[in-house]
Amino acid sequence: MRLRYPSNIKIIKLPCTGKVDVIHLLRSFEKGADGVYVLGCLEGACQFNNGNIRARKRVEQAQKILDSVGIGGERVKMYNLSSSEAPLFARIATEMTEKIMEMGPNPIKLRKKAA
Repeated sequence: MRLRYPSNIKIIKLPCTGKVDVIHLLRSFEKGADGVYVLGCLEGACQFNNGNIRARKRVEQAQKILDSVGIGGERVKMYNLSSSEAPLFARIATEMTEKIMEMGPNPIKLRKKAA
């Protein structure tokens, strides 16, 4: 079964979402991403004990920072799903892309173009 999801998504694979740091999330916006979402394993099912919980806290920190600088914390989200939930992945990818498109381009990108 071949699932469709938006082609403008850049997937970055990690051994565990616990490796995601706030600086990685923020740097994505600095480099021009309009939105970022982190997909981790189900809570309680992390093979590295609590990596997905650490990732969720880091995503929440990034949301607060993005809100405080005027970019908008809703541009970064965390989702938990198992590797067998490919249809859910495709649905999340589509929904997140639609939400980001509604918000418009990353304000940093707009400022760089204006300068």
